[in-house]
Amino acid sequence: MSTTEHDTAPTDLAAPEDAASDDTAARARIDADVTALRRSFDAGTTRSLEARLAQLEALRCGLRREEPRLARALAQDLGKSRTESAMTEIGVVAQEIAHTAKHLKSWLKPTPLSLGPMLAPATGQLRREPLGTTLIISPWNYPVNLTLAPLVAAIAGGNTALVKPSEVAPATSAALTHLLRTHLDPEWVRVVEGGVEETTILLEQRFDLIFYTGNGAVGRIVARAAAEHLTPTVLELGGKSPVFVDEGADLAVTARRIVWGKFTNAGQTCIAPDYLMATPRTLQRLMPHLRRATRALYSGAPRRSLDYGRLVSARHFDRVLALIDDDKVICGGTGDADREARFIPPTIMQDVDWDDAVMGEEIFGPVLPLLAVSGPDEAIARIRSGDKPLTAYVFSPRRAVEERFAEETSSGSLALGVTLAHVGTPGMPFGGVGESGMGAYHGRAGIEAFTHAKPVVKKPLSPDTLRLVYPPYRGIKRRLLRRLFR
Repeated sequence: MSTTEHDTAPTDLAAPEDAASDDTAARARIDADVTALRRSFDAGTTRSLEARLAQLEALRCGLRREEPRLARALAQDLGKSRTESAMTEIGVVAQEIAHTAKHLKSWLKPTPLSLGPMLAPATGQLRREPLGTTLIISPWNYPVNLTLAPLVAAIAGGNTALVKPSEVAPATSAALTHLLRTHLDPEWVRVVEGGVEETTILLEQRFDLIFYTGNGAVGRIVARAAAEHLTPTVLELGGKSPVFVDEGADLAVTARRIVWGKFTNAGQTCIAPDYLMATPRTLQRLMPHLRRATRALYSGAPRRSLDYGRLVSARHFDRVLALIDDDKVICGGTGDADREARFIPPTIMQDVDWDDAVMGEEIFGPVLPLLAVSGPDEAIARIRSGDKPLTAYVFSPRRAVEERFAEETSSGSLALGVTLAHVGTPGMPFGGVGESGMGAYHGRAGIEAFTHAKPVVKKPLSPDTLRLVYPPYRGIKRRLLRRLFR
């Protein structure tokens, strides 16, 4: 989900020949992994339904066995509590596995195709076939969830997969590598750890699908590399997901849902509410509810709260901190921030202008700007004037207003009266549109992303009803064909 930053500082002590040697060794390892996975796929290792279900079960058991290790890693990298890790990382993957395993047989069942009278007698069906050897490049903000959920779809679709966890969350990358190498068959899944160098080498390889989650800048690099081999891509990106709060909404409940969706994982969520729009009167009434909700969720002391996370790195801390204008802060701010601890408190800013720094990029941190609009008309116009967001949120008591946002705005998803929670439903496709991404996954959508829907047509040789379309076209045959095809 959204921002994937790479730490590209040199290791400084490595001599040039050492660096070249490391590059050669990394390339050899990656080449060997890709070759082994492709050979395994070509041998039919991943084809049968029983084999796919067995690997899903191995992943489920491994996830359960390694949960303490994963939870410790998530706490180290992102300050996530055990409960938050269960809710937003480990638990949702377990649900994804269970949902997929339950429905996989029916999803893979061939579906009949209607071929029309011209081909009669004939039969047709649509079969889902695996794509082959796939690459999954995952981000750091939900490093377990956004690595393993696509992997569930890859395995269920009958593919082999090479997984590249994010080096920006190093403890979780190591824990994921241990899980996959210990519990899954290397004929199905292999892991490559590392940074920009390893990712660059991976993108030089030929895959049958690349699944990338991260930011748009890197997404473009992935798409360009994929184009060299005409490799299809699924790009899960991000953007500035807006919230509109309409007059008449229950402001206490609305505030709690917005605060929870915004400040979970310290705001490092691609579908977090990025900015909030409402009329000046609604904003004035909403602000005390937002402050109260923030205090209630984090016991009035986010720094000491076990349920409030940390920024992933000092670099990310610096970027987010620079977006805060303390003159506009009504909650939080830079005064309580701590770079060494990577802590920025939940921050809410009022009287924000559309050209302020905080509106120039996806925030991806615990900062919520409040912007005044005249009503639904202006809110819709503002959304339409920018890039299509990954998600848009509306809190309104009026069905007509909800319908207007559904009909007049475009986004990866639209959530009415809720934030964040909707993406935890394995039956709901998740993906972006335009700048926020392409393709979708979760549940059946994941199978569709990691397979090809192949039409299979069968027509008996006798009687040869196709004689009607064979040349020469003369007399009655010509008149009949012209009539049929006009």
